[in-house]
Amino acid sequence: MLLGTWDDGPLTLAVGGLAGVAFGLAFRPAPPGYLDALAAGGAFAVPLWAIMAVIGGPLLAGDGARWEATELRALLPALVGWVLFGALLGVLTRALADLVGRVAPEPAPVSAAPMPPPATRVLILGGGFGGVETAGHLERALGADPSVALTLVSETNALLFTPMLAEVAAGSLEAAHISAPLRTSLRRTRVVRGRVTGIDLDRRRVTLAPAHGEEPPEEPFDHLVLALGAVSNYLGNDEVAANALDFKTLADAGRIRNRVIEGFERADRERDPARRRALVTFVVAGGGFAGAELAGGLNDFARGMLPSYPGVPPEEVAIVVVHSRDRILPELSDGLAAYALARMRARGVTFHLGARVVGAAPGVVRIEPGGEIRTETLVWTAGTRPHPLLETLPVARDKRGAVVVDGTLAVPGRTGVWAVGDCAAAPNAATDDACPPTAQFALRQAKTLAHNVHAAIRGRPAKPFRFEALGTLCVVGHHTACAEIRGRRFSGFFAWLLWRGIYLAKLPGVERKAHVLGDWVIELFFPRDIVQTVDLGRERE
Repeated sequence: MLLGTWDDGPLTLAVGGLAGVAFGLAFRPAPPGYLDALAAGGAFAVPLWAIMAVIGGPLLAGDGARWEATELRALLPALVGWVLFGALLGVLTRALADLVGRVAPEPAPVSAAPMPPPATRVLILGGGFGGVETAGHLERALGADPSVALTLVSETNALLFTPMLAEVAAGSLEAAHISAPLRTSLRRTRVVRGRVTGIDLDRRRVTLAPAHGEEPPEEPFDHLVLALGAVSNYLGNDEVAANALDFKTLADAGRIRNRVIEGFERADRERDPARRRALVTFVVAGGGFAGAELAGGLNDFARGMLPSYPGVPPEEVAIVVVHSRDRILPELSDGLAAYALARMRARGVTFHLGARVVGAAPGVVRIEPGGEIRTETLVWTAGTRPHPLLETLPVARDKRGAVVVDGTLAVPGRTGVWAVGDCAAAPNAATDDACPPTAQFALRQAKTLAHNVHAAIRGRPAKPFRFEALGTLCVVGHHTACAEIRGRRFSGFFAWLLWRGIYLAKLPGVERKAHVLGDWVIELFFPRDIVQTVDLGRERE
């Protein structure tokens, strides 16, 4: 058995140690860094163990991959060996790097001279895919040019990898593992954590929310990039807005996860069947990508919790999707959407198609047609709209409220003002259609926008945005996904592996990739964690 038992100690030591050394040399953390090196080296050894012991080794030996629980348990000692040796070698490599650094001669001190103020100030509003990617491309284009200052304003200090947000809500991934700190991702960009409260295009100033009673700070700009993203759109229904949970941020995912666990905790001691059923009924409004992925993940999470809650009958647990169209996942072809619907129904998800959520109150959701659903949990994924701050700007907007831009992503009539991502109504020169508000397009728009901002600073011509969509991916729970890539369609387990592989590759940062891989491997051996990070029951007392 290749790397399968403790008998393979020398080989495990060699390969695990090699993994630790490679990680330590390629991605050594900043001082002090020893704890980071230990954790990162151990985490980096996990995917190598999975590839060689679970998949590669058995296939080379003529056997199938070892996916069964009993086979994986037999490989657990080898996993421990990989992690220990990887962690040890990571620390040793870190120590060696520090020793080499101390031996190397220090550079001669350079006298500090006052830096002249930057001639051009580029201000980016928004820490999502569009804003952060724009800043990253501008950093590479500008290099160390001190005449251009880059500033990014974000309400959070990290970039959230939203394609994996449903896995956080469903307990598969730790929240911090899908967020990359902005201050370490962007090297020369000044990061300001703050909330934008006003934009004055004439004075070329942006106002931020004040802190601790101070005067509202202002950020000047010569070039302004609007990358504020989108917020939930409740279509004017204040009743639903007051009783539904959003699904946009890490905090939202944490609230949903805690609400599911709280429902089981209370239902386990509830004796009234109707009341108990309402506690473990979870309604998702919207059957697009976000709603379908969340419903599939919550269904796996909730049904996996049943052994820990003997007072909850399995037939009372319900995940309900309310969708206004006659089929879910309108972004996919009819065949794949029908496949996803059938698979989710077979796993126990209930669907109300051609229906809308028209009202909500504590303990009840009203839908038309269909009457009422008794539930304590409603999650809204049925619509978004561009950031409401854009409504205050004297610029053209489309029917969604997004800022209209030309083919170069510039706002017509406003020199030096640009927009990207969900808050931009941008044409696509490749198809002559408007760009959909997806991360796939936001990332490509950011590259073109950075090029055009750099070109404007240097007095060069801009280029139009042009991109042909690569495809779509959607995971619907229990090792099942749907994918359309360059006209080819995939479904089932292979599409699920494809989903995980592609998004893992796109996840920013080697450390985050290692953490997520570790979470996925641990999930093979152990049930999902049901520890509440917030005691909702105590909050109500």
